[in-house]
Amino acid sequence: MLTVAALYHFTRFPDPAALRGPLVKLCESQGVKGSLLLAAEGINGTIAGPDASIAAVLAHLRALPGCAGLEHKQSYAAKMPFRRLKIKLKREIVTMGQPDIDPVARVGSYVAPQDWNALIADPDVVLIDTRNDYEVGIGSFQGAVDPDIRTFRDFPAWWQTHKDAYQGKRIAMFCTGGIRCEKSTNYLLGQGVNEVYHLKGGILKYLEEVPAEASAWNGECYVFDGRVSVGHGLVPGDYDSCHACRRPISAADKQRPEYERGACCHHCVAEYTDADRDRFRERQRQLDLAAARGEAHFSD
Repeated sequence: MLTVAALYHFTRFPDPAALRGPLVKLCESQGVKGSLLLAAEGINGTIAGPDASIAAVLAHLRALPGCAGLEHKQSYAAKMPFRRLKIKLKREIVTMGQPDIDPVARVGSYVAPQDWNALIADPDVVLIDTRNDYEVGIGSFQGAVDPDIRTFRDFPAWWQTHKDAYQGKRIAMFCTGGIRCEKSTNYLLGQGVNEVYHLKGGILKYLEEVPAEASAWNGECYVFDGRVSVGHGLVPGDYDSCHACRRPISAADKQRPEYERGACCHHCVAEYTDADRDRFRERQRQLDLAAARGEAHFSD
């Protein structure tokens, strides 16, 4: 059994590039795989490996300047959910495209998972899902507003279009692990919203700590690794991923006429060219050959 750690932390790194080399070396030496993003505003990502190895990487991260308070969400996987290690330098650790956003300065009020149900049951509270459309499509909190956005960068424009409908309301927001709400609550506070709340630890912490029989969550939660989705107790869910567009697909989706393994699903059938499809088919063929040899393919 492997440990999976989802983490983020906003802090100010004067030279994030200088942090990358030692972090790559440590992860490789510990057999840790996954994806981490480094930027001047902090760190974000999900990694997996043996429990002792994950503990070593987390200790390294918490020793970085300003990172002593870094928290993580921990779950488990029967097999490695990542093919390789990717540690990238980015302009933002989660892209919102708003230059004045600063979660280090202020964010909305945190609400613990145990207190979340009571908050969102209040009729004066507007509950907003800040995730992308394909994530919302497989699960969300009962009664949540779905902005129907393709990327988090689209959220500010959605708010500007719909804000008048929520005047005088208290706003509660949530996302997968909490990182998008750090920025979205800072944004709403800057827009003059007086009371803004967000789920501490995100959906993952809620599903970990709140039992299914007491839950207001419906469906599964999309995760950005090989498990694709998780349910209550953070057990792996029932969804697979389209290898063309990476969106989640169910067993029923695979029976639709638009689906072609490795090349297409009903979500992306009109989004790529014939040349793209040929490239996806060849990638799938190479993946199948690598799997038959018992090897991991670099493009998966």
